[in-house]
Amino acid sequence: MTSTELTTGTSPFVPAPASPYQGDIARYWDQEARPVNLRLGDVDGLYHHHYGIGDVDRAALGDPGDSGYEKRLIAELHRLESAQAEVLLNHLGPVGRDATLVDAGCGRGGSMVMAHQRFGCTVEGVTLSAKQADFANGRARELGIEDHVRARVCNMLGMPFETGRVAGSWNNESSMYVDLDDLFAEHSRVLAAGGRYVTITGCWNPCYGQPSKWVSRINAHFECNIHSRREYLRAMADHRLVPQAVVDLTAATLSYWELRATSSLVTGIEEAFIKAYKDGSFQYLLIAADRV
Repeated sequence: MTSTELTTGTSPFVPAPASPYQGDIARYWDQEARPVNLRLGDVDGLYHHHYGIGDVDRAALGDPGDSGYEKRLIAELHRLESAQAEVLLNHLGPVGRDATLVDAGCGRGGSMVMAHQRFGCTVEGVTLSAKQADFANGRARELGIEDHVRARVCNMLGMPFETGRVAGSWNNESSMYVDLDDLFAEHSRVLAAGGRYVTITGCWNPCYGQPSKWVSRINAHFECNIHSRREYLRAMADHRLVPQAVVDLTAATLSYWELRATSSLVTGIEEAFIKAYKDGSFQYLLIAADRV
């Protein structure tokens, strides 16, 4: 199945965004159809909206002069982005089949599918984009897991879940679109005591002093507001989320970006990521925290 073969429905109701900015973000992602997201997902039907980590398998890539090289390169980029999602899921810890997990900013639903396949549990996704939600729900129907995996259109700052009923939740490269105090207050509300929250995110390094020109370029490209590492830790502490692991993935993601920069799927933002990671102004970070 390819992305163009996926039939989706129409979301019956789109709740008003909390701010004009979030309305802009909803429209941005409703209109987004980047080949880098869709062609990578076409490899195996897992459609992600994040980047990759790990060493590039040069043997799998083979000869760059070979006619099949670009196809193998795309498959390798997709393998690295799925590896990133696996690392996030690893940090959720044990999850029972009767548990509910929440993917805040779920995109087209690739991580939700992976979570259900691993744990057998219910996974709820939220996104401001009706187009993304329809795509994710259509994919769940294709896989026959629609009773366990669902995306809905809503604001991650006001999620439609009961207080204290969620076993685990995450943001995978989606927290730069919201205020962190509001975000972590909401995750803290829906999580059960002892529940686990995980984020993987790009953040600017406070040791650098201020966001660099490369970070500013990334903000402009994605219409987002990248936070500092310090802001994440401070906002978590303010909302009863106690870090259990802080993992710097910066070195692990560079190979993905350097490989992507050589592909036919370049978007023009690759240089900014590579330069920012190398000059130390930008970091790729995983934080896993428990609700106390």
